[in-house]
Amino acid sequence: MTQYRPISFTAAVLAGAALLAPPALAEEGMWTFDAFPAQQVKQTYGWAPDQAWLGKVQTAAVRLTGGCSASFVSAEGLILTNHHCVASCLFDNSKAGADYLNDGYVADRRDMELKCPGQQAEVVTSIGDVTGAIKAAMGSLAGEALTKARDAKIAEIEKSGCPDTDKTRCQVVTLFGGGQYKLYKYRKYSDVRLAWAPEDRAATFGGDPDNFNFPRYSLDASFLRAYENGRPVGTPAHLQWNPRAPREGEMTFVVGNPGSTSRLYTTSQLAFERELRLPITVTTYSELRGRLLRAMEESKDHEREGLDLLNGLENSLKVYIGRQKALNDPAFTATLVAKEDELKEKSAGNAAIGDPWSSVDKAVGAYRSLYLPARFTNPMSDLYGYAETLVYAAQERSKPNGERLPGYTDSALPLTKKRLLDEKPLYPWLDELTLEWSLSKAREYLGADDPDTKLLLGQESPEQLAKRLVEGSKLADPAYRQLLWDGGLAAIEASDDPMIRFALRLAPRQRELKKAVDEAYGGPLAVAGGKIADARFAAYGDTLYPDATFTLRISYGQVKGWMERGNAVPVATTMGGTFDRATGNPPFDVAPAFAANKAAIDPAVTYDFVTTNDIIGGNSGSPVIDKAGTVIGAAFDGNIHSLGGNYGYDGTLNRTVVVSTAAVQEALETIYPAPALVKELAGK
Repeated sequence: MTQYRPISFTAAVLAGAALLAPPALAEEGMWTFDAFPAQQVKQTYGWAPDQAWLGKVQTAAVRLTGGCSASFVSAEGLILTNHHCVASCLFDNSKAGADYLNDGYVADRRDMELKCPGQQAEVVTSIGDVTGAIKAAMGSLAGEALTKARDAKIAEIEKSGCPDTDKTRCQVVTLFGGGQYKLYKYRKYSDVRLAWAPEDRAATFGGDPDNFNFPRYSLDASFLRAYENGRPVGTPAHLQWNPRAPREGEMTFVVGNPGSTSRLYTTSQLAFERELRLPITVTTYSELRGRLLRAMEESKDHEREGLDLLNGLENSLKVYIGRQKALNDPAFTATLVAKEDELKEKSAGNAAIGDPWSSVDKAVGAYRSLYLPARFTNPMSDLYGYAETLVYAAQERSKPNGERLPGYTDSALPLTKKRLLDEKPLYPWLDELTLEWSLSKAREYLGADDPDTKLLLGQESPEQLAKRLVEGSKLADPAYRQLLWDGGLAAIEASDDPMIRFALRLAPRQRELKKAVDEAYGGPLAVAGGKIADARFAAYGDTLYPDATFTLRISYGQVKGWMERGNAVPVATTMGGTFDRATGNPPFDVAPAFAANKAAIDPAVTYDFVTTNDIIGGNSGSPVIDKAGTVIGAAFDGNIHSLGGNYGYDGTLNRTVVVSTAAVQEALETIYPAPALVKELAGK
């Protein structure tokens, strides 16, 4: 699920210093393209891709700013990704009588392809090391002064690196907890349209019970297209579409943008996750799911309008519950502690490194007291998100580029503006529900007498405030948002929109909390992270991979099952198996088009399969590529064991779940016919 959410300032802290393990073995690792372990791969498989292979794949790999990965698969801008990565586009284009999320969508002609609000496609064009420049800017500074100097230098580098903000985007990425800084340059396409998507039930067959499990029977695939100046973009460096079944044991590569991992966290950071962040998230999201389910039962319109959020919530809950389970497993956490102890032992006596782990412990301790107000003074609501973005944009745009908050620098503003101003539907009942829920959770966790609770609510209840703000706001109208954006700070301060007034009321406290977090947590972690990274490189060399950062990575593996409770899990399912698994009751009810075309579907076609590739959230939609560099599937999930992969990879159990190109081809030809796309994919 990709719901519009503003950049969160008070919670925007560094990913953290590093628990630093020995070099990866076997198939572990989400490797950066400028540090691919070719020798290690060749030792394992007897073959490794050369620079020409890597360069072609990099040119075809796509990052979707909604939080997914994808790839160009034709010369005319056609993009392969997952259905769940375009669900919000289907949702945003739907209306009463045209439920594209439920029914699917096939554009018979290109002028029927649907614009996806807020979506942008990006392709990496270069990766450069800017570590020296940023560390020089940080110098011997500490706390908030350090984060300000670092962010100012990042803003300068990004602006000078991409002067053409219409077609390019620059992003400086922190790696190894502050040990490295890399400048990623992207060619961007801001006009992304939907070309083909199956019915929701075809992609979500099995629902939450099958999510993060295998065997699977899911057509979690869709096609987008990138446009520029109203025409499809030329993409001659696309990947070749190869609608064949996978072969057990064959080598596979997953190329995409894994969102984030915490494999480099220290024990104190992991304890914070286990004891505070994860329990609060699971508890509060579970309540939101319950509230949403109740409201969706009120009408068919509510059922349709709430589906996208419900799907995202259920997926997120399963992720967080899985992570919580992993961090409460003594055997699993013991391996993480052992790795940290090993690095500490190897670094003992190195005066240049010292004891950065103690610095992390202190910073995490300070952050514990700031976490609740930083989290709960950022309410959840689309309308509030618009208001917060407008308020901060007006305030930040009046400052020099180097003094602005992340998200409002010259390099970041175009995407911020696009997400704010793109037209999409907003359902008042749903916005009121989420805002009321987030305000009630703030009061519960902060306490009724807490100053931040009083700042949020004043004399009103969460229910009263949410109702007043949502009913009184005009921010659902993109023309009004445009008016406020163009009018700048004067228009914002003169606005009588209650949601704008609310965001203005909260902004000073949010800034105060960000400053406190930077001083006590972000700044110290930037220094400590750099030192722990130095310790890691000194102990293990430079053949290492950093934590995921939603930047382009490549993982290698093979088509392979695993043993579950003494039984071998097969590597693949077939399309005919869908009908065997179906019960006729949700979520195991066959999609209508599947049922209608049962006699025409080849039951032996490989549907979904598993590989040992190391992936995480954000990899959704990543092409699964064979040695020849052709696409044989799209990664869309992991198995239940992979949820602990946020903290560490286990090659005996962790698996990537893939929808095969053979199944997508069968769907394109038989179930949701799209002859023009079939011809395009064949290069005709």
